[in-house]
Amino acid sequence: MNKTTLLLTLTLSLSAGLAFRAVAEGDKKEESLIGQVMKDHFKGDTSDIKKATKGELSKDEATKLLAALKSLSPAKPSKGDEASWKEKTAALVLAGEKLEKGDADAGAAVKAAANCKACHDVHREKK
Repeated sequence: MNKTTLLLTLTLSLSAGLAFRAVAEGDKKEESLIGQVMKDHFKGDTSDIKKATKGELSKDEATKLLAALKSLSPAKPSKGDEASWKEKTAALVLAGEKLEKGDADAGAAVKAAANCKACHDVHREKK
């Protein structure tokens, strides 16, 4: 093998490795975003989601929650198909919009859309 072919092969291998790493890091960032939204807004008895279902979320908290919910849709979960993810996150955003507007049925909409088990069963890797 001549030096030019060897150099070209090494360059292509390095480029492919860097591209794979960038994609993997992008996936980790998306999973990290999803995890952070879950931790910040869904987890615990005093979470924004729990407060929303009880009608105890302030207007400012509802606005912040809606922004967090909107950030989920473009992210890619660790498993499951895109159509299911889009459907579930769209339901969350719709419920968040009702919440921010102060709709009377917002709490019920949030409770229905924020079904952790239904989402985790299809979109979360087992630990």
